[in-house]
Amino acid sequence: MPSRVGKKPIPIPSGVTVTRDGRAVRVKGPKGELAFTMGHGVEVAVEPKEVVVTQVGGGKQALAMHGTTRAIIANMVSGVTAGFSKSLEITGTGYRAQLAGRKLTLQLGYSHPIEYEAPAGINITVESPTKLSVSGSNKELVGQVAANIRGYRPPEPYKGKGIKYAGEYIRRKAGKAAGGKSA
Repeated sequence: MPSRVGKKPIPIPSGVTVTRDGRAVRVKGPKGELAFTMGHGVEVAVEPKEVVVTQVGGGKQALAMHGTTRAIIANMVSGVTAGFSKSLEITGTGYRAQLAGRKLTLQLGYSHPIEYEAPAGINITVESPTKLSVSGSNKELVGQVAANIRGYRPPEPYKGKGIKYAGEYIRRKAGKAAGGKSA
């Protein structure tokens, strides 16, 4: 039984070219070029206005890769046209971010500043000392870079200090209960 997601064709917008070279699929557009190597059990047909992913053979591997391959190619097409972005917020007294060239410097309450070099294809912008944005054409890489930056000081549940995604809800805990001595 084919995947419901995998059955949908991927429309190719104007200005984007999709080519297939053996097991590799390349998508080129105004925001860059991305490549993906297909797994086994799927076949990709590039037509003039759309890309169709079909399942070849049967088995769990082919079924699993059908929808996944279609979703990855669709993300590549939207990445080279519109791009992807993740916003991060820094909460805490004295916590801040600065950008010098491609190097992000974070002050997160440690005895030393943390420096992070943005990988190729990723743009980091610091809107204010407590707000930053990670953007690029590769959805997977944007998410991984945002997760790496968040991982330097994840938000803690008592005061909420740390780096969190914009709109992320932090479940707060009550601190120590103020009470008298029990004798």
